[in-house]
Amino acid sequence: MAAALRPSWWSAGDGSRMLLVLLLLASGPGPRPVGSGQAFEYLKREHSLSKPYQGVGTGSSSLWNLMGNAMVMTQYIRLTPDMQSKQGALWNRVPCFLRDWELQVHFKIHGQGKKNLHGDGLAIWYTKDRMQPGPVFGNMDKFVGLGVFVDTYPNEEKQQEAQKRRYSPGVQRVFPYISAMVNNGSLSYDHERDGRPTELGGCTAIVRNLHYDTFLVIRYVKRHLTIMMDIDGKHEWRDCIEVPGVRLPRGYYFGTSSITGDLSDNHDVISLKLFELTVERTPEEEKLHRDVFLPSVDNMKLPEMTAPLPPLSGLALFLIVFFSLVFSVFAIVIGIILYNKWQEQSRKRFY
Repeated sequence: MAAALRPSWWSAGDGSRMLLVLLLLASGPGPRPVGSGQAFEYLKREHSLSKPYQGVGTGSSSLWNLMGNAMVMTQYIRLTPDMQSKQGALWNRVPCFLRDWELQVHFKIHGQGKKNLHGDGLAIWYTKDRMQPGPVFGNMDKFVGLGVFVDTYPNEEKQQEAQKRRYSPGVQRVFPYISAMVNNGSLSYDHERDGRPTELGGCTAIVRNLHYDTFLVIRYVKRHLTIMMDIDGKHEWRDCIEVPGVRLPRGYYFGTSSITGDLSDNHDVISLKLFELTVERTPEEEKLHRDVFLPSVDNMKLPEMTAPLPPLSGLALFLIVFFSLVFSVFAIVIGIILYNKWQEQSRKRFY
């Protein structure tokens, strides 16, 4: 009776049956559709990180590197502890050459500070440079690439209050606040104004001290940047930022960083999962979506980057000095000759 319940392919030899089972097991989960079925996503393990956090460290064989005060724990990677003046980062060692991708970030921000007495937040990066500490949520200023910021402290509002100036409700933002910025290396992040002058968009995200999981997703498809969040414990994505015409080069690095100052919080990353998205493009889109070499946003003017002049070699410097002296001597001789002729003509007119 049991033999009759076997599928037809099971009647092959034991070796064939075992080979087929092994192939099915090794294949793992297949691609799953995204959105309305026009795209499929594939998990890219070389750009992803999850428990038990194997391959995280400072060794040459590690896929992920830690920097600063970041620590690997059993259930999370802590970028900064709830202590003042700390900064830490986690960076992928493998550059990403995917054309369309989606990064899902599982994170947690929590601490002992009360309302508006905590900070400063964390950032997720896709940038040309990695492992460069600095003032922008623990990363370098004037970065080249994309930065997404989960800002938990309203610097601009507090400065207005300190100066006893009225903070206009028309432009007030409720914190914590998520914003995004594309930079070609020419812009500085304005801490005093919480990045307002250079942000592409943003939304309020109450993510601190929650008792359920909080997620952020960054999707880049056909030069369209979309940022969504799942912070309500409903397992549903909610729109935050949507910007068309974003041009990001390939070959940049993913990372995340955090910093604390006088105020602090625990900034934890539970997982980072990068998916390759396969989407169809028309011939016209193929022409429009060619690779770029510097980040930019359509209809947004970024200052041009001017390359510094290369230093002069010893020979070039010698030639410049030599010909400058020759020209100076020649000019002096010509000047003397002209002066003598002028004096002779003056004497003739006098007599």
